[in-house]
Amino acid sequence: MSNPTKADVLIIGGGIMGASTAFFLRQRGVSVILLERWLVGQQASGVNFGNVRRQGRFLSQLPLSNRAHKVWLRLPELLGEDAELVRAGHLRCAYGQEGADRMEVYAREAREYGLNLELLSTAALRSRYPFLGNEVIAGSLSAEDGHANPRLAAPAFGRAAARAGAHIHENTEVTSLSKDGADFRAVCADGREFTAPVMLVSSGAWGAKMAARFDEPVPLVVRGPQMAVTEPMPYIVGPSIGVAATTLEETLYFRQVKRGNIVMGGCGRSNSTTEPRTAPVLPEHTLTQFKQMARLAPVVTKLNIIRVWSGVEGYMPDDLPVMGPSATTPGLHYAFGFCGAGFQIGPGVGETMAELIATGATDTPIAPFSIGRYATPAHAPTAHATTQT
Repeated sequence: MSNPTKADVLIIGGGIMGASTAFFLRQRGVSVILLERWLVGQQASGVNFGNVRRQGRFLSQLPLSNRAHKVWLRLPELLGEDAELVRAGHLRCAYGQEGADRMEVYAREAREYGLNLELLSTAALRSRYPFLGNEVIAGSLSAEDGHANPRLAAPAFGRAAARAGAHIHENTEVTSLSKDGADFRAVCADGREFTAPVMLVSSGAWGAKMAARFDEPVPLVVRGPQMAVTEPMPYIVGPSIGVAATTLEETLYFRQVKRGNIVMGGCGRSNSTTEPRTAPVLPEHTLTQFKQMARLAPVVTKLNIIRVWSGVEGYMPDDLPVMGPSATTPGLHYAFGFCGAGFQIGPGVGETMAELIATGATDTPIAPFSIGRYATPAHAPTAHATTQT
């Protein structure tokens, strides 16, 4: 197969956003070149927690999240694999009445977006999930959500996109981006150049640097979510579970894979950098996770941790991503800064961006994520969200 240097669309970044956009563009017959500095899905898309959840998101994200949900259900049909998707539900837990009240309000508001949540009393929680700690007094179950293996999802979209005719270039570092007349131009470290009249920047924590090249600076900060996995235990958990907390220290989440291991995250973030790409795991955060686990699911604290890890992730000050067309440069689009919560919505982002690029419009509302919001004074969060991925 030939490797053209010009296509209809040039995608910079091969995480789940870029890879799924490439796949859905090919479904529409649009030619694509995707450039990835390392390997597809190697960065934040491959090292996150793996939550495939809709509840707990900003309400403005729910239409996009619902669209992604439908894609997740079709993965075997679309990609020929399911990325180890387990549809065992997503359970949010509250330690006190204030948290329970917040979950009730969220459930009522989310219902207007088609997300039906089951509110569980203390007695119901004890009956269904006897491993939960005594401090947990209420829960909210999104029965159709679940979790998947982040190491598998983005590469699966990348392979499917390549089979459909997308040109995927891994280990290809972009050193220069510009727009020359009608075309965008990407110059790479190995001397190759690629051009297209349309470009999507989907390069995660590196997205802000690329947007700045087109006079669109954004206040993205780079952090490293803290993850750990334990030795296996008998399979008892089922849903992915998190705490509806107002502080990062209490925001613990965990899931059990079919092999029995417990994967956990939350309770802190490390300072990270994109050059070099480093995201340390801080021992104090792992210890905090175990301290919080003693409240949420005490049985897990009897297990040994066998591995810890982190990843380079980009966070925006309002916890909303940058997604949609450029406000300064025709033909330029963005999908980055998903604030540690992009895994589930990734396929929905890809389908939506492909629709927008191919047709010029989309029925999925993405205006709240416009990069143009940073051309005005500071933007504040306006709904209920968590930092679970």
